[in-house]
Amino acid sequence: MTPSTTTGIPLVSIVMRSFNEGWALKETLPALAAQDFPSHELIVIDSGSTDDSVALIQAARPAHFIQIKSSDYNPSRVMNQGMTLAKSDTVIFLNADATPQGPHWLRPLYDALQNPKTAAAFSRQIPRPDCQGVFAHDYDRCFGERRESASWDHFFSMVSSGLRRDIWQQRGFREDLQYAEDDEYTRWCTAQGYQITYVPESVAMHSHNYTAPQAAKRAAGDAKALAATWPGRASDFSLWKTVALGWASDLRKDIPWLLSHGKAGELLHAARIRWAQRNGRLAGFRQGWKDYHREDPA
Repeated sequence: MTPSTTTGIPLVSIVMRSFNEGWALKETLPALAAQDFPSHELIVIDSGSTDDSVALIQAARPAHFIQIKSSDYNPSRVMNQGMTLAKSDTVIFLNADATPQGPHWLRPLYDALQNPKTAAAFSRQIPRPDCQGVFAHDYDRCFGERRESASWDHFFSMVSSGLRRDIWQQRGFREDLQYAEDDEYTRWCTAQGYQITYVPESVAMHSHNYTAPQAAKRAAGDAKALAATWPGRASDFSLWKTVALGWASDLRKDIPWLLSHGKAGELLHAARIRWAQRNGRLAGFRQGWKDYHREDPA
């Protein structure tokens, strides 16, 4: 049962991960304070910020403020620590650079998690105004009104989300993963018969403009983690299928979207980013297969 305050109102725990995101905290922290949910505790785990993040967080008077070295950051370890510190059985996660939109961000996530079969719930995310077209398209595919992700075999984002403690206590996040730990955890949840719920009424603004090398690195990290639990064969990922055909498929979707949103000038940029992502995905999966399966993926 979720703990209550002295007034009998349920308490919700909010775990925030931060690193040099003072520019966003100036919006995110006031947005949390303005929520229409009357009682919540804030837990912040900061990975060695050197900007004004620390002062902003301290001014918000969190229930817990944990500071670690940036070199010690492991997302699974941090989230497991947040779950351990939380008083509530309903634990909400919010990245420091994800800003709740309006006062009704928290309550829909809390309500969704009151279903004992719902292991996790996640918000709708909208990109920031400066988001480049290729990445804005990804947000539309994942969170838009006609989101493509609804037909994928699995989709979840930890950026603005929530978990039930009783299910997490059965098995937490795998700390041997540096990427895609949220995907792996929620796939485990569905394998146990639990639900993962999309909550579009809860909205957070969040996006990144990655360079091509950054996009490749992120894709490689996600694919390496995917290899740890991939049910198929190593040959499912190849230069032809993963890179060539995958890149063509990405552009077939990107081109009409960019044109319809007045971003024709970003077509070449999109092509470069997708090429980097696809090559990163193949390289990451191959490395992950070697690391987790101890055999040659060729």
